[in-house]
Amino acid sequence: MADEAEGLAKIAGRTVSEVLIDAFRDYRSEAQIRSLDDVRRYALTRNTWGYTETDIPQLIKEVRAEMSSKGLESAKAS
Repeated sequence: MADEAEGLAKIAGRTVSEVLIDAFRDYRSEAQIRSLDDVRRYALTRNTWGYTETDIPQLIKEVRAEMSSKGLESAKAS
């Protein structure tokens, strides 16, 4: 593998360190994307009602109105 890294570095006109740094950055970037994909897949299972970001302000109003009608203090703080 070291020979491959040296060969790639020579072809690219770079040092082995530069090639390894780029390889690590690519690996880290792909790992972050995989992690975000995992979170996205999990989040999709948590939104069973299909709400979108644009639904949030109306949902907040509805919850606050319900809380206010029940006399709950946290609704009055808003």
